[in-house]
Amino acid sequence: MANIPRRVWLVRHGQTDWNRAGRYQSHTDRPLTDYGRRQARALALYFAGRKVEAVIHSGLTRTASIARAIVGARALPCLSSEDWREASHGVWEGLTYAEVMQRYPEDAANRFADPLNNAPAGGESLADMAERVMAAWRRLGYSHPGQRIVVVTHATPIQVVLCMLTGVPLRDHWRWRIDLGSVTAIDGYPGATIVRTVNLVPR
Repeated sequence: MANIPRRVWLVRHGQTDWNRAGRYQSHTDRPLTDYGRRQARALALYFAGRKVEAVIHSGLTRTASIARAIVGARALPCLSSEDWREASHGVWEGLTYAEVMQRYPEDAANRFADPLNNAPAGGESLADMAERVMAAWRRLGYSHPGQRIVVVTHATPIQVVLCMLTGVPLRDHWRWRIDLGSVTAIDGYPGATIVRTVNLVPR
């Protein structure tokens, strides 16, 4: 089972105020709302009875808070990796969709026509983000062979991993629904991976 994690749970962070307001949010560090903290408790309960050997998060408060809740009182490594962050939204950061369309209509038209290769000004294309996320995914096998690990990340990185493992074109990543506070589970076997669960939201 060398260089293959036994299981990887990909967890999307809980709700922030920008999620609630419908604002583009990538690298800006926003804390969890009261509802987001309830999601953290639900996730902690979900993982309390499961064997976990390491927890990784993207280094932002909204993912680190979830990671710490999952670790709880257990003596588990809790590691940070910026490679699991959301694609940078550049000048769109903090804006709503309506504000983006009003302020950057040409930028938005280019981005939505070809998100794989186009990015908001100062931001990151889907292709660039996918390259770093899949590099991080491959590193899991070398750093945690045979282990059961939780990665607390963001919606698009989870969608990218699912696309790459199932052959769905990256430009169709949005077809995978990944809710706030959700769990996606992937099992590793020699020569293959199995998607066990997608977008399970513990209550």
